[in-house]
Amino acid sequence: MGIVAGLDSSPDFTRIVVCDADTGAVLRQGYAPHPLETAEGGGRPSDVDPQAWLLSLGEAAGGGLLEGVQAIGVSAQQNALVPMDSQGNTVRPALVGGDKRAQVAAADLIDRLGSREAWAEAVGSVPQAALPIAKLRWLARAEPENAQRVGLLMQAHDWLVWQLLGRPARRTTDRGGASGTGYWSAASGAWRPDLVELALGQQAVLPEVLGPGDAAGTTPEGLIISAGTGETMAAAFGLGVQAGDAVVSLGASGSVMAVHHEALVDSSGAITSLADATGMHLPVVHTLNAVRALRGTAEMLGLDGGPEELSDLAMKSTPGAHGLVLLPYLEGEKTPNLPHTAGTLSGLRRESMKPEHLARAAFEGMLCGLADALDVLRGRGVQVRRVFLLGAAAELHAVQAAAPMLFGTQVVVPQPADYAAIGAARQAAWALSGQLPMWQGAATQVFEPGEELPVGQAVRQQYRAVREQIHPGAFA
Repeated sequence: MGIVAGLDSSPDFTRIVVCDADTGAVLRQGYAPHPLETAEGGGRPSDVDPQAWLLSLGEAAGGGLLEGVQAIGVSAQQNALVPMDSQGNTVRPALVGGDKRAQVAAADLIDRLGSREAWAEAVGSVPQAALPIAKLRWLARAEPENAQRVGLLMQAHDWLVWQLLGRPARRTTDRGGASGTGYWSAASGAWRPDLVELALGQQAVLPEVLGPGDAAGTTPEGLIISAGTGETMAAAFGLGVQAGDAVVSLGASGSVMAVHHEALVDSSGAITSLADATGMHLPVVHTLNAVRALRGTAEMLGLDGGPEELSDLAMKSTPGAHGLVLLPYLEGEKTPNLPHTAGTLSGLRRESMKPEHLARAAFEGMLCGLADALDVLRGRGVQVRRVFLLGAAAELHAVQAAAPMLFGTQVVVPQPADYAAIGAARQAAWALSGQLPMWQGAATQVFEPGEELPVGQAVRQQYRAVREQIHPGAFA
């Protein structure tokens, strides 16, 4: 029996799982927060010294956690840009997260290449503030002296893999992580150094892109380090999603991604074309409003229990919420592309003006918005036979009751687990054995639309009618 480990370096912490290489059974676990200072005004900092990730890793691995481990896989936060000089020293702290400083830089990049469509054709995504390429452009404009010193570009998981291997001359990444940079094309499988130069003003060395199952190297002690990947790709691999599966993530905002056999080029920019950790592709569609619509409605109704209490209240209503429809575009919306709009509450009648109907409309509005995103993928030929529902809100009764009928397919809710770390461990097992490990998938609750499918279709139609009335041609 082999033993492998997967570590997930998220924005806030490092989590490590040690697994049986043959079965995927979790044998032991470690955890440590990142030693980060709170940003001015609260929240996460936009600039982080990568050494914080190493310190957290060392603490999480303490107490002999990695004893007997033969291979390690690394998952890490996406969108973290580590600018380095030609000697391998960091030029400045890493730029992480959805860095609002780069919003103007993202718009500038769109103008410099000509259009959103040109970017979608080039790399499968349109620049936005979170992407490394936008941060690179911000660096060139805001810190030109630092930008001139940049000779090498890495992301968080690239940098951690490199550190674990003792900072060798060879620098590597994987296709999943590379696909989220804004300067690698999932369609062609190649870097776009011309776009790096467009953003930075000069060329920079980019890591070698490894294939699925490849090892990045071996430590002097004989420990295999796999290619590593981004958190999204690692979580999908840990869940065991495959062709025909979609994953709907319920955070403050939402995302829908699915496993597909080819990269999707979407000239509108609605689809971000990512690569996964297995050689397949992960087209993703984002919405700006998911659980934030539930929280806002709970506050509006004076519910101290938040989405949980809102769910209980919604279950006292019925599908369709007595004609009440909420378009949950509270922060504008990305899908459909309505960046400057606001939410809409429609269908107010005396009989519908009850708290339970507004609660139900909030859940249906959130899920119909995500179903719209799911339909964007379906419209491009992506097969969806079941939907994995992730996030704390996936445990809410109102979500589990409404999602199958509104998505029109089987919905599975995995039990909570460290899926990104598990996916990293599975990648390590692949590098160790040379074969894709057939680990058992996540334990789930399964919900079927059953006889309520026509009811769900009627609710979707009610939602579409309001959306088309308020925002005609939004999905033209």
